[in-house]
Amino acid sequence: MSKTLSNKDNLQVLYEDNHIIIVNKRAGDIVQGDKTGDKPLSDVIKDYLKDKYNKPGNVYLGVVHRLDRPTTGIVLFSKTSKALPRLNKLFAEKKASKTYWALVKNVPSNTEGTLVHWLKKNPKNNKSTAYIKETEGSKKAILHYKVIRALDNYILLEISLETGRHHQIRSQLASIGCPIKGDLKYGFDRSNKDGSISLHARKLEFNHPVSNESISVMAPLPKDPVWDACL
Repeated sequence: MSKTLSNKDNLQVLYEDNHIIIVNKRAGDIVQGDKTGDKPLSDVIKDYLKDKYNKPGNVYLGVVHRLDRPTTGIVLFSKTSKALPRLNKLFAEKKASKTYWALVKNVPSNTEGTLVHWLKKNPKNNKSTAYIKETEGSKKAILHYKVIRALDNYILLEISLETGRHHQIRSQLASIGCPIKGDLKYGFDRSNKDGSISLHARKLEFNHPVSNESISVMAPLPKDPVWDACL
C-alpha cells in the first residue's frame, strides 16, 4: 500500500471553514478505524485541527461518508455537531453530487450509459457480487458512466452514483468486463505499485449545511504517469 499515508503535516486540505473540512485522501488511508488498528484519516484530521488551532482536549470530528482504502480523492468531514446531522440528511436525500474518475482495462460496449445491478456483499472476503436480477440479501445499485478519454492501454471513465453500495463502482464495472486498473479483487490482472486502485473521487458539489451556499470541490489526481496522461 502507498507509503505516503496522510499525517497532520502532509494532509491535503481542499476546503475548510468553521463547520466542514474536505480532504484529498491518499491511497492506503482508512477513513475510520478498523480491525487493522492503523491510524484512520479521521484521527489524522483531529491532529491537524488540534495543532492548527492550538485546541486543548478532544477535537470534534464527524465522519459523513467513506472511501475504500485503496481509492483516492474527496472525503468530507464535519467539524461541528450542528453540521453533521444536516450533512447526513443531505447525503441520505441524495442532494450531494459525487463524481468519480476510473481507469479501466477495456472499452465499455457503449460510450456512455447507466448500469443497474443487484449487489450482494460477502463479509468473508469483503467483496460484492453484481447480479442482473434481485437475489436474496441483495441491494439495488445504479450508476451512470461515460468515456472521457482513451489512453494507450486504459480507458478513462467518469462515473456518478445514484446509490452508495459496498464496492459498487468496482463491482459493477467488473461485471461489464471493465475492471479498474490495479483492482485484483475484481479481476484486474496486476496490482498498482503502491497497492492503490485507479479509482478517484474527483468532484463533490453540495449546499453548505449551515450557510446553504453552493460548494464545489475538485480533488487533484494522484501523482502517477497514467493519471497524468488523463489531463
